[in-house]
Amino acid sequence: VQLQASGGGLVQAGGSLSLSCAASGNIFTIYGMGWYRQAPGKQRELVASLTSSGVTNYANSVKGRFTIARDGAKKTVTLQMNSLKLEDTAVYYCNVDDGARDYWGKGTLVTVSS
Repeated sequence: VQLQASGGGLVQAGGSLSLSCAASGNIFTIYGMGWYRQAPGKQRELVASLTSSGVTNYANSVKGRFTIARDGAKKTVTLQMNSLKLEDTAVYYCNVDDGARDYWGKGTLVTVSS
């Protein structure tokens, strides 16, 4: 199973970015998909997740600014990030849960500048 993430980059505070992650390989059932992030010197934290039944969960720090969405047929998950803040700077990791284990993408860097 491979997770290919894209969409990171440099953006000014207040701007927007969209991340996308596509799952490929021998993954037949996806129970949940999500995004985590890790800022320098900090632990990896949940940003947003989405279950197969459509239940979403967001970190308090991103509620109202970020939106997670999923295309089940394409096995992709996107994260629309609006009103970005300096503290959103981090490496963002895609996560997929197939019910047996978690899979992780390599991470994509998001840098928010002032």
